[in-house]
Amino acid sequence: MEVREHEPLAPRTTLGVGGTARYFVSAKTEADVTDALAWAKRRGAPVRVLGGGSNLVVADEGFDGLVLGIELGGLAFSSPHGDALLTAQAGEPWDGVVESSVSRGLAGLEALSGIPGSAGATPIQNVGAYGQEVAETIRSVRAIDRETLAPMELSAQDCHFAYRDSFFKSSAPERFVVTAVRFALTERPPAPVRYPDLARELSRRHSNAPTLAELRASVLAVRGEKSMLLDASDPNGRSCGSFFLNPIVNAADLERVTQSVAGAAVPSYPQPDGRVKLAAGWLIEQSGFAKGLRDGNVGLSTKHALAIVAHAGARAAEVRDLCQRIRAGVRARFGIELTPEPNFWGF
Repeated sequence: MEVREHEPLAPRTTLGVGGTARYFVSAKTEADVTDALAWAKRRGAPVRVLGGGSNLVVADEGFDGLVLGIELGGLAFSSPHGDALLTAQAGEPWDGVVESSVSRGLAGLEALSGIPGSAGATPIQNVGAYGQEVAETIRSVRAIDRETLAPMELSAQDCHFAYRDSFFKSSAPERFVVTAVRFALTERPPAPVRYPDLARELSRRHSNAPTLAELRASVLAVRGEKSMLLDASDPNGRSCGSFFLNPIVNAADLERVTQSVAGAAVPSYPQPDGRVKLAAGWLIEQSGFAKGLRDGNVGLSTKHALAIVAHAGARAAEVRDLCQRIRAGVRARFGIELTPEPNFWGF
């Protein structure tokens, strides 16, 4: 195990801002993970886990501890044909995992195409898009307990998945390091599409009964139009993707929002528990933060008000400040509290 010092973190994140890690270890095996955690424990050093860096804002001062870069690789299918369990090591790039499942005709992950990051991060955040969440297909998660340094296998039930949430995120934050995720996938056509932008793209490109590959291609096209793909040539490309969660509110909150816009149509999506999910991007724009807004060296994407973009010379403090301005603006306009999606290190 090699421990590097003062490792730059900005190049390891999609936002491209922030300082250095006091210590850094690239973990390519589960043993590397355990050894690095033991090393930090002996020194009393705090630890942060870094996957694809797509959901992260690192402070300009960096992080004064050990950053554990998860680089465990490998995919394995339990069966060459038909329904299969797919085991993805935590460091596998997520879109490659999706592509591999779709190419085998296995459904369950296709709507999650193009999401940046690594496989190990998906259960923590319960990654989702276009009506699909990883919680629907995860069979189990393998992880190292930081307290005991022992490997564990947690079932989907153990993970307590909720909207963009899990046991790893809300009940035991920073206690476990995910090393592998197992998905139960089914050989079937994709489910009906409920999201208008994706439905329009499908009708333009394909038939009314798209294949998994056609649905994946349409998801990638829609995400590309919104600058939600990793693309170094895209001026909106340096971002964390969606910076805020879509808030889930009760009927009284929805009524207050509707009245505040003089009865105009409010994008809303009913939830199983009777509450309603609102579109954070719409709330942001209605609060006076337009697409393409520029504030120093940061701003909003020209295509998607939900994405904070770092331009040349951007600092992490500017990202934080714009985040706080937007949250305050939406709170003042609608009384709705937006929750940032990214993790913040070192602030």
